Amino acid sequence: MLRFFSLALVISLLVSCAKVPITGRRQLNMLPESELMSMSLTNYKSFLSEHKVVGAGKSNADQVKSVGAKMSVAVEQFLAKEGQSKRVQGYTWEFNLVDDETVNAWCMPGGKVVVYSGLMPVAEDETGLAVVMGHEIAHAIARHGNERMSQLLILQAGGIGLAVAMSQKPALTRDLFMVAYGAASVVGSLSYSRKHESEADKMGLVFMALAGYNPEKAVDFWERMAAKGGSRPPEILSTHPSSDTRISDIQEFLPIAMTYYTPDE
Repeated sequence: MLRFFSLALVISLLVSCAKVPITGRRQLNMLPESELMSMSLTNYKSFLSEHKVVGAGKSNADQVKSVGAKMSVAVEQFLAKEGQSKRVQGYTWEFNLVDDETVNAWCMPGGKVVVYSGLMPVAEDETGLAVVMGHEIAHAIARHGNERMSQLLILQAGGIGLAVAMSQKPALTRDLFMVAYGAASVVGSLSYSRKHESEADKMGLVFMALAGYNPEKAVDFWERMAAKGGSRPPEILSTHPSSDTRISDIQEFLPIAMTYYTPDE
């Protein structure tokens, strides 16, 4: 019986192994993405009901939706061209600005995006916002949350399966989900989180370039973000590489990102 279980586990791991777009990193998605997307819809609705959503007609809210629409179209077209449309299968994109001075943004599976009003002064304009959105959308496309949620279930819930955790420990499971997708404070240790952040930076540069935004402007944005941090970094930087490391890595990757960018004439 044990041998059969071990064989089933190996087969499961092999099936779940996939390559992340753009970077080509191999990953093991330990949890069913369909279940995470279902949780995303529930938790996203719950989050919006608990926070003040800035309505349409307000300039910043409209900007979030406008940039989000451009980014989502560019991402879907790119993935279709690369034969990886499965990454966004079932996605129904939604972009909301919430009235909260926290300097943060996040994207859940299914394309559920939130930008906090505290981030808008740092973004300054559409291009700065595209830097953030590209980065956060990249987390979802790369399924980093799936990897993090798997780690958190091991660390905080004793390694039980997602379905069991949802039925036996619903409150804890919801908290872990929000942590895994950057919508709550960090609980425990998130291994490889810096690797995820660097990967999202690279993918985000390509996504913003495809949407018509100059990826070179990402350096300016992260310099502003670093200046904003002071002694206590913004929430969005809590598990990120140091600002110097991030900017250096971005500058190194820019020649590749720029090949996807066609300036408006």
